[in-house]
Amino acid sequence: MTLISVRDLAIGYGQTPVASGISFDVEEGDFLCIVGENGSGKTTLMKTMLGLMEPLSGGITFPGGMKGSEIGYLGQQTQIQKDFPASVYEIVISGRLNKCAGRPFYGKEDKDAAARSMELTGITDLRNRCYRNLSGGQQQRVLLSRALCASSKLLLLDEPVSGLDPDATAEMYRIVKELNDSGVAVVMITHDVDASLKIARTVLCMGDVVRLMTVAEYLQQTGGQGK
Repeated sequence: MTLISVRDLAIGYGQTPVASGISFDVEEGDFLCIVGENGSGKTTLMKTMLGLMEPLSGGITFPGGMKGSEIGYLGQQTQIQKDFPASVYEIVISGRLNKCAGRPFYGKEDKDAAARSMELTGITDLRNRCYRNLSGGQQQRVLLSRALCASSKLLLLDEPVSGLDPDATAEMYRIVKELNDSGVAVVMITHDVDASLKIARTVLCMGDVVRLMTVAEYLQQTGGQGK
């Protein structure tokens, strides 16, 4: 089933396009990596997919009936967010806010989803810890858990290993791969192309010409090198 369909999309700010001619589908269980130079429109594309920005032209549809608010999103952190004084559990379950539909409290389904996502990302033992006191790798796993709590179908990840040490990076990739193997579709922006290609299925190359390729096609184009 197609979760999200992008057709002839142009993205940018005001009336100034950053990228155009973008077309691709994300199916259940897909793993799409978005690569490109800084300023090529990777984050702008992701924000447009989330409905945070309006497209300049073209369209984004959800053929399977999923709503944009049901996408799990892990964005790039600011320093203020890193210092947020809330518990891990409070951060994770906040991923369910869009599903509360005006309810002033979390229900059993929300609490079960939070518990399940913490278990899948290996942070159950951190549930009562203060988020700002965690390591960078632990914080990223909490944010991944929050995104998974919002959606078990589709995750959009913007540079999820940025700033992490090698051990935390490897752990994050391991968890993301396990989630994908379990059927969760993943769309991930990355500069860590070599590592990402080991778990991705397709690659969207942003630039003057936007191209969607298989990993094999991308490696052939780049002479067997990720970058």
